[in-house]
Amino acid sequence: MIMKLFLRHILLLLVVFLAPTANAEAKAVQGGKIHVGVMLPLHDEDGDGRRMVEYYRGVLMACDSLRCLGVSVDVHAWNVPKDADINKTLKENDASACDLIIGPLYSSQVPALAAFAKKHEIKVLIPFSINAPAVTDNSRLFQVYQSPEDFNELVIARFLERFKGHHVIIVDCNDTTSRKGIFTFGLRRRLEAIGREYSITNVKSSEEYFAKAFSRTMPNVVVLNTGRSPELNLAIAKLDNMKMNYPTLKIKMFGYTEWMMYTKYNLDNFYKYEVYIPGYFHYNPLSSRTARFQQKYRWNFHADMIQALPRFAITGFDQAFFFIRGLFLYGDRFTGAPGSVGYTPIQTPLSFEPVGNGGGYKNRSILFIHYLPGHSVETIHF
Repeated sequence: MIMKLFLRHILLLLVVFLAPTANAEAKAVQGGKIHVGVMLPLHDEDGDGRRMVEYYRGVLMACDSLRCLGVSVDVHAWNVPKDADINKTLKENDASACDLIIGPLYSSQVPALAAFAKKHEIKVLIPFSINAPAVTDNSRLFQVYQSPEDFNELVIARFLERFKGHHVIIVDCNDTTSRKGIFTFGLRRRLEAIGREYSITNVKSSEEYFAKAFSRTMPNVVVLNTGRSPELNLAIAKLDNMKMNYPTLKIKMFGYTEWMMYTKYNLDNFYKYEVYIPGYFHYNPLSSRTARFQQKYRWNFHADMIQALPRFAITGFDQAFFFIRGLFLYGDRFTGAPGSVGYTPIQTPLSFEPVGNGGGYKNRSILFIHYLPGHSVETIHF
């Protein structure tokens, strides 16, 4: 049933050809046909499967758009669920003929696919897994998502660049469940290392003591030690009260990716305090490109995308378009370097850098979503 569903989608998009490739050694040649394999849980049995089916649909839509630009793509898809032995999939003839394999979803399946890709000189796009040690010594691997530690290092570095000349205030929100200490402690260490002063206060402090943490001569940037919504609301109420007594204070806030989910309820506050939210992606429902993509998705699949952040179909589109076009332009020399493809993502930016000497590549692209007082939003790409 699943394969019939995929075949229907493929015929609908008029872009994918599932005929076996005669030459098992075919590899990406600049300007030639690109052979793509998708090895993900493509089923309707659980949330992983449904999300990856949506991601795969985005891949197909990217292929359709690329076809309009003269790029020929041959896609072969395999259902590789969590309990599957990926080695069985890799034994199929079509697998070794791929120029690019997208997958797997599960970290436990990465080692086998990494060894296979190295043997057959196939590039592998690991779309979600952050646990891929093989990327350190396998030049065929491209890892999109970073570990929380790597992500925090990147965000802290960009934070220090963006907020030069600002006074940093870290607010303890008394959330014993918070996992944001990895960020706030890392930020404090970096501030101390470069000799920048900062303040620490508590959301339950008295109004007078709370206000002492803020600079009267420099703009302030507030960082909470939690990403939860109730504590965010409490901190905003505290800032509102303080601003009544000190209206000339300049205050911005720096948040967490989770805050994107609170936009609906806190949009005016985000504008008021010029909130910055770091992330790998930005799903912007007000964007004309997002609206067109959603409309095409409905036309093609007679359904709406899953209400999730990020949107999986758009993620699949951005990643597939970037890689397939890159292979078309550069063949096997493609490394995903910044600016090499000339593609503006709808939601998920990509910019790869090599890992060590002889290793693969990791995506180092992050962005800050900045809510401006004039009720507009800018996306700052790094």
